[in-house]
Amino acid sequence: MEVKKLKTDSQYKDWLADLKNKVRRIQIKAALAVNKELLTFYWELGADIVQKQSTTNWGDKFLSRLSIDLMAEFPGMKGFSRRNLELIRQWHLFYKQANLPVQIAKQPVSQLAGIHDREQSRQVVGQFVQQAVAQITHIPWGHNIAIISKCKNIDEALYYVQNTLDHNWSRSVLVHQIESGLYRREGKAVSNFANALPSPQSDLARQTLKDPYIFDFLTMSKNFDERELEKSLVDHITHFLLELGAGFAYIGRQVPIQVGERDFFIDLLFYHTQLHCYVVIELKTTDFEPEHAGKLNFYIKAIDEQLRKEGDQPTIGILLCKNRDRLVAEYALSDIHKPIGVSEYQLTQLLPDNLKSSLPSVEEIEAELSGGSNE
Repeated sequence: MEVKKLKTDSQYKDWLADLKNKVRRIQIKAALAVNKELLTFYWELGADIVQKQSTTNWGDKFLSRLSIDLMAEFPGMKGFSRRNLELIRQWHLFYKQANLPVQIAKQPVSQLAGIHDREQSRQVVGQFVQQAVAQITHIPWGHNIAIISKCKNIDEALYYVQNTLDHNWSRSVLVHQIESGLYRREGKAVSNFANALPSPQSDLARQTLKDPYIFDFLTMSKNFDERELEKSLVDHITHFLLELGAGFAYIGRQVPIQVGERDFFIDLLFYHTQLHCYVVIELKTTDFEPEHAGKLNFYIKAIDEQLRKEGDQPTIGILLCKNRDRLVAEYALSDIHKPIGVSEYQLTQLLPDNLKSSLPSVEEIEAELSGGSNE
């Protein structure tokens, strides 16, 4: 009887766990549906506001009056402050006033054939706006406001909208990515991926690279060495992974490999879950030199021979250096058959060596504060 009861309890717990997961999924779907409906309403409201302001003489106090009337009628509903109504108007105008030449150039060829007059051009722009609205109504309102307030054009804005959808970015992560200029940095590194990797792997791999990488989360001494940089990146691994981008899984630092009778150590080793390959990262605190590519090529060969398993794609190497001459890097990679990308990195927080060594430790600060509180 005890065994039967225990089995029944186990079955109930399994069923309950499954039921809870279903409820959570329904809650997420409901929240997304509510967000979409709300933002669709905001889009239509923005259109109405723009139209009324252009065709009536209601004056500058129109939005203030509208805010008061809507909040009086719907006191429990947020979003009707004068400030938010103005943001709704700006949001609508940002996407509605599409730059015609740029956006038409991005439409499929089938949509562009036969465009000869203004009416057809307007139709194409209208289709683009509809596509944009279909995306922007699927991310939260706060994300939308951050995007239009920080992005210079629609192409950049939609880039961050799509990445928010793809990677489920929080607002703080989104703002960080915009302020770090991810749109301008992604896929800009020098690489030989087009020749060393098959398509579409080469295109996907190229998009994983940035130039430069921004390590603004580090505080380094002025004359830091490679080991110090390596250790600091690992100490701040969460920030480092965020800067590397989606898909990077950290394996280790100073990873040992043996070739012949000699031992070698890889600075940083990752596995990319979307590209399904190992990624070797080599750090340099100097300018790029052609021999750096040769050494990284050697490490990639060793990982392919010793760690790569069936189902893994070819190992990729990323060389991060203080500075690099683009043409020199292109020459250095031109005859290398292993896939390598070369990028710069930037640090924004540097301390003189003597100052860094004189800074108090956390324990000393805590002891000082503790002593002061007893006075």
